Amino acid sequence: MDVRQLRHFVAVAETLHFGRAAERLNMTQPPLSQSIQALERTLGAQLFARTRRSVALTPFGEAWLARVKPVLADLAALPDVAARLRDGAAGRLELSFVSTADYSVLPALVRRYAALYPGVEIALREATSEVQIAGLLEGQGHAGVIIAPSGALPAGLAYRRLLVEPLVAAVPEAWLSEGRLALREGRLDPAAIVQSPLILFPKRAAPAFHDLVTSYFTAHGGGAHIAQEAIQMQTIISLVSAEMGVALAPASLRNLARTGVRYVPLSGEAPLLETGLVWRGEDQTPTLLRFLEVAGGGGDAD
Repeated sequence: MDVRQLRHFVAVAETLHFGRAAERLNMTQPPLSQSIQALERTLGAQLFARTRRSVALTPFGEAWLARVKPVLADLAALPDVAARLRDGAAGRLELSFVSTADYSVLPALVRRYAALYPGVEIALREATSEVQIAGLLEGQGHAGVIIAPSGALPAGLAYRRLLVEPLVAAVPEAWLSEGRLALREGRLDPAAIVQSPLILFPKRAAPAFHDLVTSYFTAHGGGAHIAQEAIQMQTIISLVSAEMGVALAPASLRNLARTGVRYVPLSGEAPLLETGLVWRGEDQTPTLLRFLEVAGGGGDAD
């Protein structure tokens, strides 16, 4: 059985006439009849009931036709499918992201990509920067949105900056109304932050963010008194709402509204947090290449 025989069968089934089917196929009738007979021998059943005056599908032939036509349609579509896969318009993109990106660059980036390439399946996974980097080095996923590391990335990975934003203080609103924290011209002095219990990512989970925050405390004459740790920014803000302490968070986290929490800018020079895109520099997966174009393209291999 081959594709040619299947096409012969469909032509005869649709015309119910060997002569007209042969004309449609640009062939003579005897080879067509021989092809159908060979197909019936392969299947072990008759496809057509033939008389001198008519040709009709057998019940088996009708059931077989219903299965053959979609197969041929799929075969006809294969060149277009191949082109879409080659061009990155179809396939799969596996993208991981840090929790902070969910409130800044990620939604718009994914929305633009999905609008341009609706035929691509997008698989999203939340993970810390370190987990993402380790996974990429092991060949897992295509790209990740990470907090920029303080040092160089491992060899073989490429990186592109997406966003640089200041940190703001997330504080219990009750502490402001009670006077426990005082604002000056709508901003919070470093001294007020340094003296407050801190809620922060564990260093093992987010070393770059952890160091950025603790360095701010050190620069303003105090060591960070870490009251609680959490690996998701949503959890950190919930703990602030519960008045367990204060947190330093990216300015874009204002998009995460939480009862009892107020986001306040810092006086003076606030720490800057960089979020970027990381991927394997040698990865030529078409869906990844299109995603990099949407994200701005390019990138420097570290």
